[in-house]
Amino acid sequence: MTVCSHGHHNTLHGVHDHHDVELRLSEAERLCAVSGARLTPLRKEVLKLILDASGPIGAYDLLAKLKGSSERLAAPPTVYRSLDFLLKKGLIHRLSSINAYIPCCHPREGHQAAFLICTECHAVKEASAPKLIQQLDQLAASDQFNAHQSIIEISGVCQQCMNQV
Repeated sequence: MTVCSHGHHNTLHGVHDHHDVELRLSEAERLCAVSGARLTPLRKEVLKLILDASGPIGAYDLLAKLKGSSERLAAPPTVYRSLDFLLKKGLIHRLSSINAYIPCCHPREGHQAAFLICTECHAVKEASAPKLIQQLDQLAASDQFNAHQSIIEISGVCQQCMNQV
């Protein structure tokens, strides 16, 4: 099951180009239910904040927003547990190079993608990269290395920012 039905599964696209947050949240609930998991109110709230963000968002920024918008006590461990759950379910991605989170455009467990990250405006574009992932898997296998995860992040300046110079 995939949350996106708009047909750009393998093309490069902005991760915040999807505007129907409520649809994406209900799809996330269905995806979790199918796998026997539960999108708790806190997990849903964290996912909503990531979906609503205009760019990548850090855990402590999420924590500050939760404290400002919720009566419940949000502590770093609970936020990190929610983020871990959302990562495992394939609903979000963690950008290691900037230690921030973005929504996944094609939620599913085990999905891997490549990201272009603009260092000027912080826009992030995502694309599935099956051939690249396959090459990395072959490289790891050639040394009998058991890879658990491949994260492909390319930092640079996007076309929009280059045109503003």
